[in-house]
Amino acid sequence: MKAIFDNVSNKCSKTVTQSYSTSFSLATKMLSASIRQDIYNIYGFVRFADEIVDTFHEYDKELLFNNFSNDLELALEHKISLNPILNSFQETYHRYNIDKSLVDAFMKSMRLDLHKQNYLTDAEYKEYIYGSADVVGLMCLKVFVKGDQEKYDALKDSAMRLGSAFQKVNFLRDLKADFEDLSRTYFPNTDLNHLDETSKQTIIADIESDFAAGLQGIKRLPIEAKFGVFMAYRYYSQLLKKLKKTPALEIKSARIRVPNYKKFELLTRSYVKYQLNLL
Repeated sequence: MKAIFDNVSNKCSKTVTQSYSTSFSLATKMLSASIRQDIYNIYGFVRFADEIVDTFHEYDKELLFNNFSNDLELALEHKISLNPILNSFQETYHRYNIDKSLVDAFMKSMRLDLHKQNYLTDAEYKEYIYGSADVVGLMCLKVFVKGDQEKYDALKDSAMRLGSAFQKVNFLRDLKADFEDLSRTYFPNTDLNHLDETSKQTIIADIESDFAAGLQGIKRLPIEAKFGVFMAYRYYSQLLKKLKKTPALEIKSARIRVPNYKKFELLTRSYVKYQLNLL
């Protein structure tokens, strides 16, 4: 029975989420059980695409990505894939009528990571972030509103801003690995060889603006999604605070993290705010 295979596929996506990201996994656990699996399914898909372009250096990454892309297209068309991650994703994709253009934009940005190393203009930077982060937020939003197009349209802009904020924090946190290991520079008009406090604070101010807009959308999310998304927001906000306090030279030499004990402290405080209806 395909139901058995679908169940196995869903377990694979959940395992991917739990294995690759403790923070995202923790936030996902705070979502209602009615939508939690679908977020695992989206994460598994985007994580595997990202792993191909960022991690598998000893293999032909372009060949792997092309095969993954072809398998994705077949999965979406035929509503099945022997790749369990793609099988679980196509199920969520069809259940909530996720726009194919969102998937295409994501894959376009991931493909850029195979060869493109510098983003020299704001237009290039924004297009990459739209494809690598904003559309992921929009896919998740489709799940959060359970496919309700009117609610989706009302929350779309704030979901994109929140996705942008998360991605930009990742860029700043992973500055050393992206620049030294992958030879990538995402921030335009910024000399990472001579990153100074002024440049760093300009980047942070932009992220804070995105977070402010994203928070307004979180407050209007359905009850099934609100606390989980707020938890992710709190985690990334804490990470940004650490980056803000860290000298620019240190950001270039080390990866800034939020320790696990701090994550659980954030969880407790966030839950209190949620229960007191302070969102």
